[in-house]
Amino acid sequence: MTDALFLGLDVGSSSTKGILADRDGRVVADAGLQHGISRPRPGWAEHDAERDWWGSVVDVCRRLLEGRARRVRAVAVSGLGPCVLPADEDGRPLRPAILYGIDTRASAQVAWLTAELGAADILARCGSLLSSQSAGPKFRWLAEQEPQVWSATRRVFGASSYVVARLTGQYVLDHHSAGHWAPLYDVRRNAWIEEWVDRVAPGLPLPRLVWPQEECGRVSRAAAAATGLAEGTPVAGGSVDSWAEVTASGLRKPGQGLLTYGTSMFIVEVDSPALPDGRLWSTVGFVPGSRSMSAGVASGGALTTWLRELAGGTPYDDLYDEAAGAGPGAGGLIALPYFAGERTPLFDPDLRGAVFGLTSAHRRGDVLRALLESAAFAVRQNLETMSAAGATIASLRSSGGGASRVLWPQIVSDVTGLVQDVRTGPAQAGLGAALLAAMAVGAATLATEWRQPAVRVVPREGTRQLYDELYEWFRELTRATQPHAHALAAWQRDRGEAAATRLHTIDGDVVDCTDRGSP
Repeated sequence: MTDALFLGLDVGSSSTKGILADRDGRVVADAGLQHGISRPRPGWAEHDAERDWWGSVVDVCRRLLEGRARRVRAVAVSGLGPCVLPADEDGRPLRPAILYGIDTRASAQVAWLTAELGAADILARCGSLLSSQSAGPKFRWLAEQEPQVWSATRRVFGASSYVVARLTGQYVLDHHSAGHWAPLYDVRRNAWIEEWVDRVAPGLPLPRLVWPQEECGRVSRAAAAATGLAEGTPVAGGSVDSWAEVTASGLRKPGQGLLTYGTSMFIVEVDSPALPDGRLWSTVGFVPGSRSMSAGVASGGALTTWLRELAGGTPYDDLYDEAAGAGPGAGGLIALPYFAGERTPLFDPDLRGAVFGLTSAHRRGDVLRALLESAAFAVRQNLETMSAAGATIASLRSSGGGASRVLWPQIVSDVTGLVQDVRTGPAQAGLGAALLAAMAVGAATLATEWRQPAVRVVPREGTRQLYDELYEWFRELTRATQPHAHALAAWQRDRGEAAATRLHTIDGDVVDCTDRGSP
C-alpha cells in the first residue's frame, strides 16, 4: 500500500469538498464545489439531494481522480446532518432533503412526541431531548404534513448515507448519525428502539447500523462509471461532518474540546465524563459503549454570509479587516445570533436575530464584529453548560472555514478564556473522512493521528472584563427579547403560509403537499 490514497468526501451546507490523502495523512489533492441552501419558507432549510449531494460528489470525484483512481484504496463520506431525505425503494428522492437543526418546521411534532413518549424516557434512552436537531420529529412531520410523500417512502437518508447508498447500493447508517435520529436510537444499547418506530416513523424500514470506520460496501459498476472510482473500491460507513472533524482533530479522550467554525458551530468532548443533560446532546463515538457530549450554535458562518450578501458581495478579507478595525465591543453594539433560532442550550427555534445599539456612526465593520462576538458569546454559554454537566474542556482544537482568518478564533478565545489550536490545513471534515477510509481497510487505527499544521490562539490581556460585561448584557437581551421574538416568528410563519403550496413529483405525478398546519 505504499502508493495508496484514501478519498474523503464531505458534503457541507454550502459546498462539497474532496480530499485525497496518503497513509501518513499528507494531502495529495483537494477539490471543492459551491452550492447553496434553499429556504422556501421561514424556518425551512433544504437541499436538492440529486444536485447538491450526489451531483457535487460526482463533479468533485471527476476532478480529483484523473490518473489516480487505481491508487484509491478506500472511500468515506461525511456530510451535514442530521438530515432527512425520503426516498423510494430504489433510493430515488421523493422531495428535497430537510436539513439539520436550522430547519425548525417540526416544532409541533417535537412537542407531541415528547408528551407521547415522555421527556425522561427520551433523555435516558436517547441521551438527548427532542429538538429541531432531532431527525425523528421530522419523520413525523412528513407523515402528517406530506402523507403522499410518506406513503411512497421506503428509505430515509442523511447526506453521508445517501452518497454511500449511491456508491454502494447499501441502505446503512452509522451509529453516530443514528444517535441524532432521536427518539429512534438507544445510545446505551447501540440499537434501534423498535417499539417507538410506529409512533415516530410509521411503516419505515430502518437502515442497517454500521460504525463510521467500518467497511459497509463497495463501489458499484454504476457508481464507478459516474465518479471515476474503480469498481469494488471499499467504502466506509462515514458519518456527519462534525464527527469527521473529530476524527481529523485527533481527539480520542476527554479534556480537550473540538470547536468547528462552519455555517453553524459545533462543540464536542470525546468520551466526556458529563452526564446526560437535557440542555445538550449526548452522542455515540467510534465504538460500542463510547459516549461524547456535544453542543451546537445554530448560526455561525451563516452570519457573515448574510452580511456579505447585504454588502453586495464585498470580499470576505475586506469585511474582516473592517471588523478587526472596529475593536472589542464593536463600538457599543451587541448582536443576537439567532437567525435560525438556537440549538443548545436554549433549544428555541423561535428566537430571532437582532443588533442593538445602532447609531448613524456605526459601519458594517462594527456590525460584523458584533455578529462574530455574538457567536462567541453563544459558544461561551454552551461551554459553561457543558462544564455544569460535568465536561472537562480546558482547551480547544478548532477547525472549519470560519477559522481560516484569525480574527474570529481570537474573539472566541478572548470571550471564553480558552486557548485554541486552530487547524490550518485543507477541509478537516474531508481529511477526517479520508482517515475513516484508511481505518476501514486496516491502513490506520483509532490511535492514528494525522499531524497537521496549527496556529495557537491565546486569550489577550485586557479584553476579559469588557467581554464579561457584554456577555451578561447578551444573556439579558436574549431573555428580554424572547417573547417578542416568538411573536415575530409566529407572524413570519403565518405570512409564509399564505403561499405554502409545495409541489413534488412521485412517479411522474405532481402531488400537492400543502402544509396543513400543526396537528
